[in-house]
Amino acid sequence: MHSPDGTEYELTGPEEAPVIALIHGLGLTRATWDGMLPALASEYRVLTYDLVGHGQSALPRETPSLTVFSEQLVALMDHLEIPTVAAVGFSLGGMINRRLAMDHPTRVWALGILNSPHERGDEQQALVEQRAKDTTAGGAAATIEATLARWFTPGFIAAHPEAVNKVRQGVLANDPDAYAACRWVLAHGVRELIRPDPPITTPSLVTTCENDTGSTPAMSVAIASEIADATYEIVPDLQHMGLVERPDLFAAPLLAFLNGIRR
Repeated sequence: MHSPDGTEYELTGPEEAPVIALIHGLGLTRATWDGMLPALASEYRVLTYDLVGHGQSALPRETPSLTVFSEQLVALMDHLEIPTVAAVGFSLGGMINRRLAMDHPTRVWALGILNSPHERGDEQQALVEQRAKDTTAGGAAATIEATLARWFTPGFIAAHPEAVNKVRQGVLANDPDAYAACRWVLAHGVRELIRPDPPITTPSLVTTCENDTGSTPAMSVAIASEIADATYEIVPDLQHMGLVERPDLFAAPLLAFLNGIRR
């Protein structure tokens, strides 16, 4: 379904249940959540959608930013007459939902911040900015193979080439200019989330994988330390796309967290 502003979305799960909004990462689509959706939608009303400039949603009408992305979700909630959501974001999505909680705290009843970056050291920041420059110059194809190697474990790449190729083709299908612009949001957006002002007070679960080099365990600990009463969990062994490789390891703790604060 399409909203008036061109956002492609789906709603599943019990109509009267509290709503979870799932926010995917850079270059991806709402299909990122397919593995987790059955478990989540068994208890909650689940809203999945494509970020502006991604998937089947419209291209951005202005320079992408965390605010542009967070306001997209607010507009979609208004269109669907959804007053509040548990905003669960993966990677870039975990930056967007923090911006949402800062700007619209009354619209968010919980946060799930999954495999999302935070304050980087100088060397790590330079690497992220170089990848953004490479994407600007050569499109998604310039970095896709290195990206997939960071995202998936070698064993998963070998055992499930069709799943990895689905992600590859999805990233490559992005509009080159929009994708490059969104990659700069991933590079620079963390700066507005460090020691957030205004502070985030929404109940939050922060999760990443042991071997995620871009959204490290140390980053998740730092995110949790800057949000009152937030908790964090580190999933062993996996890399950035752990929620695709083992969705059960993400769905179970997320449901336990949400059920604990369900209102």
